[in-house]
Amino acid sequence: MTDKRITSSLTVEAATPWTELDEAGTTLTVDAFITTMMSQVGNALRRTITLPYADQFGLSVSEWRVLSLVAHSERLAFSDLVKQSTSDKALVSRTLKLLEARGLVELQAEGNTPRKKVYCAVTAAGKALHAEAIPIARRRQAAAIRVLTPDERDAMYRALLKLREYCRAAEEARDEDSPDASALDI
Repeated sequence: MTDKRITSSLTVEAATPWTELDEAGTTLTVDAFITTMMSQVGNALRRTITLPYADQFGLSVSEWRVLSLVAHSERLAFSDLVKQSTSDKALVSRTLKLLEARGLVELQAEGNTPRKKVYCAVTAAGKALHAEAIPIARRRQAAAIRVLTPDERDAMYRALLKLREYCRAAEEARDEDSPDASALDI
């Protein structure tokens, strides 16, 4: 796939289903939902970009994501890792156990209570694997990003930040509107 072929197929300046979008979204079909399109693109990018280099190093995509987050921080609280990975606690926990069994991370519990705070730390072997994989990951990510023109890259990056902030604010508002179940007297 050459950049020339990719960019020439994307330069058509036509109206999109989002161009004249009203507040009610009356003209939207499911295939034009932002959630549908983001899932499709995210899954396709994961398959074409991330999976090949994760496979190359004997990792699943989840293992790569968790290892790279822990390696970047060197030591990270489990709760922070769950947030940053955008995965659920159960998947992160299973993934950490697999990485720990391979000697790539170690789990460290702190505190004297039954609810100890758990930290994840990268091991020397984990650092070495990450150091070998990250240049390949960066090149593959850059190749996909560079399919876009510099203006498109900047616009997309800013748009994604804006959408991420919109979702954070909506989640916070939802959490504030929900009564704390532990405070209910049932």
